[in-house]
Amino acid sequence: MTKHMPLIGVMKPVNQANGLPNAHYIDPHVFQEEKRAVLFANWSGIGFAKDIPEAGDAFPVNFLGMPLLMVRDRDGSVNVFQNVCRHRGMTLVDQPTKIRGAIRCPYHSWCYGLNGELRTTPHVGGPGQNTHEDIKPAELGLIRIRSHVWMDVVFVNIDGTAPEFHEVHAELLARWREFDQRMYHGGESASLKLHVAANWKLAVENYCESYHLPWVHPDLNSYSRLEDHYDICLPNKYSGQGSYVYEQLKDADGRSFPDFANLGEKWNTGAEYVALYPNVLLGVQRDHAFAMVLEPVSCERTVEHLELYYAAPPDSSPDMQGLLHANRQRWKTVFEEDISVVEGMQKGRHAEYFDGGRFSPAMDEPTHNFHYWVAGQIEKARSA
Repeated sequence: MTKHMPLIGVMKPVNQANGLPNAHYIDPHVFQEEKRAVLFANWSGIGFAKDIPEAGDAFPVNFLGMPLLMVRDRDGSVNVFQNVCRHRGMTLVDQPTKIRGAIRCPYHSWCYGLNGELRTTPHVGGPGQNTHEDIKPAELGLIRIRSHVWMDVVFVNIDGTAPEFHEVHAELLARWREFDQRMYHGGESASLKLHVAANWKLAVENYCESYHLPWVHPDLNSYSRLEDHYDICLPNKYSGQGSYVYEQLKDADGRSFPDFANLGEKWNTGAEYVALYPNVLLGVQRDHAFAMVLEPVSCERTVEHLELYYAAPPDSSPDMQGLLHANRQRWKTVFEEDISVVEGMQKGRHAEYFDGGRFSPAMDEPTHNFHYWVAGQIEKARSA
């Protein structure tokens, strides 16, 4: 069993703290500890509601080895269940599908409604006998996982102990209340999946700060400079960066995306980018928003799932198609530029004498905030 590394040095003020020890990036045993203490104990992103747009749509997700199923119910709500039959633990749905009648187990044909209720149990009492006094359907529905949808991200709290989502993230909900309006997924030109050979936390740490802009994102820094950015920090909740200079994308004829309705003057030229702990990266601008879910595959592998959203449907105007492709390419370039440094930090975590590093008191407050939060979650679990 891996010996617990002391985290007291991580939880010091930013001008004194070290970063998380190497083991938190390269040790499979620590990865399993963080799985429960950090990712299962909080509101983690697992997918997007746009993947189940209509009633009966079902989308399976493997979250840290746990089989989950996102389902759109008849009333339009999103349900998340453990994706296994209550009979013998068979996986119910293995690919995105439309449920026409009921969720049917392919093993013994037990059937469940879109709300998770057990509906039928063929031959459970013997041939031709579909009931048995000891099999109580009311007690054998699918295991429901606490879930919440915001910014189209499907969040789950696996262990069921976190406060309600709107309580945990009340401050960000209020900060971005102007964006609490209908958003439209940009269609085929709005999705991006990146495979990164690094621990998921390094993607969060990099996203939080603008310190690296001049060297990693020279094109972006040419119009949204380092000095145009400001830190966003709420202890134990989220951190990120904002920019006073957002350059709206325009096509050759000067057309741009339509703006979201009723935004304040701040958003005429401003934008904000926040890492919502633990594993969701969000961005808002006057004319589009995005959400990225970080999928922790292993301690040294992460898949980044990015989706782009707009104030109008992608088919509302043929003029939008060129802009949609250009905007995807713009963000693809930015996030691909980050891969080399994130993977470089991952390689660095195998250096025997690296002590977690230090933080710039002036530039690294958002990243230190994340380290502090992760360390606090782990210490809380260890002392429970």
